[in-house]
Amino acid sequence: MGSARGWAQAPAGVPAGGGQRGGGRGPAVPPLIMTSSAWEDGGVIPDKFTQAAGATAPSPELKWSQVPPGTQSFVLLLHDPEPVLAKGSKMDITHWLVWNIPGTSTGLAEGVKAGELPDGTRQVSLRSNSYMGPGAPAGPYHHYTFELFALDTKLDVAQGTPQDAAATRTAVVNAMDGHVLGKAVLVARFHRQPQ
Repeated sequence: MGSARGWAQAPAGVPAGGGQRGGGRGPAVPPLIMTSSAWEDGGVIPDKFTQAAGATAPSPELKWSQVPPGTQSFVLLLHDPEPVLAKGSKMDITHWLVWNIPGTSTGLAEGVKAGELPDGTRQVSLRSNSYMGPGAPAGPYHHYTFELFALDTKLDVAQGTPQDAAATRTAVVNAMDGHVLGKAVLVARFHRQPQ
């Protein structure tokens, strides 16, 4: 991962396997786990949480466990890597970037409100300061990737706007450098039904 290369690679400080296991020295670190009650990992996300339900579709409930000791905050990224794979784009689509989620949190409830939250959580997407559901056209499924990072610090990155979502994502990625304690991934598939 780098400032403009998307999230296809692990951020600095996280081994290529996602940072979920030890590096071969000492005991294995239990992996950070993320789940949703709405679908199984790799399954189809219900239309309720997608653009098929409209532009204001709610965010899904997400839960996590096995949080690494010393976690001060979390970063959550929902992105669609298919544009990078299909068109050679440098950055995929940022459907939701959430940072400074409190380290004591065990998840996000369904329907997270837009903008900066009272607990200091900040968020942005390509279209708004909130969740933007999957919106792949009819055709092959797109694989929407939810990536959760446990950090040993809070990030000094201001609330962004949709117009600067890419710059905000780059700033968050750069600020995470050297602070990642663990990572979890949850994949959801989606495509619109042919008309």
